[in-house]
Amino acid sequence: MTVSEVFQTMDYGTAPESAAEALAWIVDQGGRFGHFIDGEMTAPSDVFESRNPATGDVLAHVTQGTQSDVDAAVKAARRAQPKWEASGGPARAKVLYALARLQQKHSRLFAVLETLDNGKPIREARDIDIPLAQRHFYYHAGMAQLMESELTDAEALGVCGQIIPWNFPLLMLAWKVAPALAMGNTVVLKPAEYTSLTALLFADICMQAGVPKGVVNIVTGDGDVGEMIVNADVDKIAFTGSTAVGRHIREATAGSGKALTLELGGKSPYIVFDDADLDSAVEGLVDAIWFNQGQVCCAGSRLLVQEPVADLFHAKLRARMDKLRIGSPLDKSVDIGAIVDPKQLEAIKSMVAANTAGTTHVAACEIPAQGSFYPPTLITGLHPADTLMQEEIFGPVLVSTTFRTPEEAVSIANNTRYGLAATVWTENINLALDIAPKLVAGIVWINGTNMMDAAAGFGGVRESGFGREGGWEGLSSYTKSKAKRKPVKAVEAMNGSGAPLDGIDRTAKLYIGGKQARPDSGYSIPVWAKGGALLGHVPQASRKDVRNAAEAAQAAKGWAKTTGHLRAQILYYIAENLAARGTEFAQRLEAMQGGKSGAKEVDAAVQSLFTYAAWADKYDGQAHGVPIRGIALAMKEPVGVICALCPAQSPLLGLVAVMAPAIAMGNRVILSASEPFPLAATDFYQVLDTSDVPAGVVNILTGPQEDVAETMARHMDIDAVWSFGDPALDQVIEQGSASNLKRTWVQNGLAQDWDKVDAKTFLMHATEIKNIWVPYGE
Repeated sequence: MTVSEVFQTMDYGTAPESAAEALAWIVDQGGRFGHFIDGEMTAPSDVFESRNPATGDVLAHVTQGTQSDVDAAVKAARRAQPKWEASGGPARAKVLYALARLQQKHSRLFAVLETLDNGKPIREARDIDIPLAQRHFYYHAGMAQLMESELTDAEALGVCGQIIPWNFPLLMLAWKVAPALAMGNTVVLKPAEYTSLTALLFADICMQAGVPKGVVNIVTGDGDVGEMIVNADVDKIAFTGSTAVGRHIREATAGSGKALTLELGGKSPYIVFDDADLDSAVEGLVDAIWFNQGQVCCAGSRLLVQEPVADLFHAKLRARMDKLRIGSPLDKSVDIGAIVDPKQLEAIKSMVAANTAGTTHVAACEIPAQGSFYPPTLITGLHPADTLMQEEIFGPVLVSTTFRTPEEAVSIANNTRYGLAATVWTENINLALDIAPKLVAGIVWINGTNMMDAAAGFGGVRESGFGREGGWEGLSSYTKSKAKRKPVKAVEAMNGSGAPLDGIDRTAKLYIGGKQARPDSGYSIPVWAKGGALLGHVPQASRKDVRNAAEAAQAAKGWAKTTGHLRAQILYYIAENLAARGTEFAQRLEAMQGGKSGAKEVDAAVQSLFTYAAWADKYDGQAHGVPIRGIALAMKEPVGVICALCPAQSPLLGLVAVMAPAIAMGNRVILSASEPFPLAATDFYQVLDTSDVPAGVVNILTGPQEDVAETMARHMDIDAVWSFGDPALDQVIEQGSASNLKRTWVQNGLAQDWDKVDAKTFLMHATEIKNIWVPYGE
């Protein structure tokens, strides 16, 4: 045979990994597992089977948690938390380092056990999942060491309830447990029902690492156990899973005061331009959609190819698909393993069978007769609105459409309710860096995919959830400010029956789209001076006024594209114009509220505008030190349209201190003015009219906040709601936000000291972090 014939005829041989050590570990544990509570394994009770999805064989029996189990775990975590936090960052760092080292020492055992339990190829578990889990513990050990010097104003939240999925069992545990422990929290974690074994092995090494009793607690079971943790006496819920369950958790925790982060589903675009290295893009796509059998929330499951190269690219892709190898996940020469469970396999089959559009290509791969396997599948020629282009399949199924121009690519890519990740392939770095910021996603990869590291935050926007895991940005969700705040005090409006103070009837209007507008309700509310004289009337805003304001704000989206320098100049101009009318505003404030503090409040409002003008071009991102030949750029982008219920107290300062950071970062705002003292807001829009603020950037409503809060929370074109008003509205806002999983910021009954606002806290809430990964080199 010639050398050419040898290369053309040789095939991959098998390279099986032995499962003996992992199976021996299961046997050594008795094959039946209880929970890990207060530093000890409990006795197994009501058990269910954990099966190998590649063979259907029973691996072990795992205990179904009960309410008493969850209660015991939470109590243990609560007892342990103060001492764990008080031990200090360096002491916590030592424990986290020990956990990282033990994972390294037992890395092969973790990898094999993960493959047996989950069905993913051993190469992926060995080379990606387990090393990255170790990396998270090492990285956050460093964060624990630095906390006391670098996060001086931060402290632990308390007890964190954590619920993780089955697609990356150990890695998701690491993403959640490592930062929580580093910041001084304790945890109660529920692994997925299908894949609990590596979490139980982690419990084993917790004992070896000297983790204090109660700091880590693991309760196994089905979704009912997760719901018990959500409803338990915990201070935070961190959830990774489906959007439907995330929406339920948002509703269930509404008004409870629990911190919440959600990392949910995705339908991520994979964009290939006509100048891309097509062969590399094909290899990247194999990783994007067929990694872990497509059971990845950020999988590049929507392929968008520029028309001139679409036919060639699809041909190359089909040829590559036909060479993928499917088989035993323990075989190191296998590309695609088993679907996690027969139920998930049936879900994938039913979604594909229901599709009648496009052209389907199924890879010419031999499918094992036993186990839950599904072949790589490509469906081309779909319309962006087709079901499979919109709905998450969570399997090895790729759907595709084409585009003509970069603008069309962005439009199709953003035509989804999700916003987790995106991939851009092009040899034109100018094009890549032009497209990346326009994509609505929490992470964008350029000429690569599935690049992740503990140093760079991961998370989404829209219905992909909120919050970040990893990096400096991920720590904010596991800490709170040390500042002590007082309960908010109710403020009543003045009453009266007198004639107008100056003899002239004054009826203010709403401020929508840069114009004064009459309320849709047709009602107005009197505003009285402390002495009983009539100061004027303000409109009573309704749902229709919120909708009008949202439309105006959406029409002003160009504000987000302006430079920080320009936004700073406009904020300075607003401050100058407010200061010029300072005496007038001070008199109005004193007339409404009584007292002699009007001038002080006006001065504080002016200073607030100057502060955020200063920050407008300085609150910038980072270049994360990630382990690639390249960089991960953490860009701080505006949230979008932010609604805010302004505080009753400090009616001018409160409105300005909420508005200024939001618009400084490029957001548009809809402000519900101080309910008892609204005339400060209606006077203020006269300042906006003379300060070059574009129409729709700032919109002001007056009247009862109760009338507009729920509409703001449920509106699909509003991206966030902040509430500094009546604490009774917190639950309404958080429940309503589940409609599109918008971000919320409620105060849980605590008052802001508007004279001592932490500017960076407001700026953080006014921005989303997008990590753009840019590898470089030939």
